[in-house]
Amino acid sequence: MPDRWDVVATLVDPSRRALFDYVRRQDHPVGREEAAAATGVSRGLAAFHLDKLVEAGLLEARYEAPAGPRGRGRTPKVYRPLGEVAITIPARRDDLIADVLAAAYLSHRPPDDVAFDQGTAHSVADLAALGFEPDITDDLIRLRNCPFHSLAARHGSLICGIALSFVTGMAGSSPGYAAIPDSSPGGCCVALRRTPPPSSPPAGG
Repeated sequence: MPDRWDVVATLVDPSRRALFDYVRRQDHPVGREEAAAATGVSRGLAAFHLDKLVEAGLLEARYEAPAGPRGRGRTPKVYRPLGEVAITIPARRDDLIADVLAAAYLSHRPPDDVAFDQGTAHSVADLAALGFEPDITDDLIRLRNCPFHSLAARHGSLICGIALSFVTGMAGSSPGYAAIPDSSPGGCCVALRRTPPPSSPPAGG
């Protein structure tokens, strides 16, 4: 998933936005010459901006021979969009909930169980990337943002249960943490508490 700040910074330039919009609307991979002609910029400037869009994760590029007889020279570079782009501040990840509910429906399993399993694919180190905005103290990690906020506002107990199971799965992949319900206002309904390491058995005498 593209970083939202990289996306914002990349699309500030109007020429770059115009190139992105043009490529996104086409039903075929777009070459540099075509993009330049369509947006009224030079080929060199189009190439620069298109490659910046690739770096930001908004387009993908490959080398592809044009249709028809192939002439001399290098195979041209072409560009195509990479799915949908959504920018929300603070981050929202309704797609995670959709994946959980779809998998639960198809497997006839409780959503909390599916959320736990999907959470195990991540670790506590992924909290920020997933949009939870972790606030770390000595023995507690509070999650200052709920990436499922809009859904939780309408379906509170269901979504909070899924969030707790998901973060519990994450904690299971990160020894030393346990997920707990958290009623702090303005953030997620889940927090993480540091757990003490298991005590070593006394040495035999």
